[in-house]
Amino acid sequence: MDRAAPALPPPDDRGPLAAFAALVLLPIALLALAGTLPGPAASPPPISPVETPEPMPDLPASPEDTVVLSELTATDARARNAAVEFAAVGPGTPSPFRFDGGAADRLRARDCLALAGMAEAGGGDSDQRAVMQVILNRVRHPAFAKTVCGVVFEGAQRPTGCQFSFTCDGSLARRYSDAAWRAARDRAEQMLGGATHAPVGNATHFHADYVYPWWSDQLDKVAQVGPHIFFRWRGFWGSRSALSARYAGGEPDPLRLRETALLIAAANPLPGLLESGEAVRSITRDSVARAAGEPPRAAASPGQPGAGAGVHFVLVAPSDSPAALVERARSLCSGGGYCRVQGWSEAEQIPTQLPLSEAARRSLRFSFVASNANGGEAVFFDCRLFPSPPSGTCLPARP
Repeated sequence: MDRAAPALPPPDDRGPLAAFAALVLLPIALLALAGTLPGPAASPPPISPVETPEPMPDLPASPEDTVVLSELTATDARARNAAVEFAAVGPGTPSPFRFDGGAADRLRARDCLALAGMAEAGGGDSDQRAVMQVILNRVRHPAFAKTVCGVVFEGAQRPTGCQFSFTCDGSLARRYSDAAWRAARDRAEQMLGGATHAPVGNATHFHADYVYPWWSDQLDKVAQVGPHIFFRWRGFWGSRSALSARYAGGEPDPLRLRETALLIAAANPLPGLLESGEAVRSITRDSVARAAGEPPRAAASPGQPGAGAGVHFVLVAPSDSPAALVERARSLCSGGGYCRVQGWSEAEQIPTQLPLSEAARRSLRFSFVASNANGGEAVFFDCRLFPSPPSGTCLPARP
């Protein structure tokens, strides 16, 4: 419930209303034979020491971990990730996946693999295959679920969080074009049929380059594909030998998994902007292209024009510092280009698309437009939720 606050600007003060209306309406990843004659007996080769696997519960970044969270800003996270060298061990050579299940298992595994590829990596071929390789590596690793859909939705049934963020951050509500589904399903079929993606090898973890989770420096960094960085566990559990679990089908129903994930997400509030430093949902030129089944454009490097361009929807709270919200918004919009950050105090009020509906406009609590070539920085607050903000303007009252 909104708290009592100073009165908003009088009805005849139309400056903030006109400015805000104009901003809202802007367009918006062998043995062989040595011979036939007997010879002197050869000395037996030295026996290599057998590596003893470390206890499974002690592994960092296990399936019991929550979603990837980072306390660093996107710019600082990218700088820290770039400073970490790739491990000499490399990604390793992936083994072809051996599918051993029924027709229903095949369809479910294909669709879960395709969905994860699109949701996590966009429409790029190499980006999607990299994500799919990680999922199939996990299916064969004793630390994870034994089915494709089980791996994709792992953790989404727990309030503590999910392994793939799209299953618990609202992205399950996203819709993809028929063309995008056809392309992703074709790649998934190839991967289930034994195709591999060498660049990521035996990696079992990845995260975007704009976050730096706590476990990042406890695993071996082995590859980068697009904006995603890929990792292997150290020691035996990161080796190809560890990927020995046999796939035997038994895929759960992805529709039921999706329904459960949505219910859990609705019952557990998302982290706010000041907790995560990230948007709950972003609409960028690449996300629009992905939704249309088109390949994403070349991404701008951090600091270059357009790197932070887009419209970002965030969650705010009455206890948030208005000044801190503005700084977080500036971080989301780093890199220039048209960028807008808009906040709501209830997760269910956060829209899924543009333009904003009338209900979304009425429940808007915070709006930030970054300074760019088309104009200066503009900041608006709902002054009923944030009484007397130190900067910015009160959002105009709506009848």
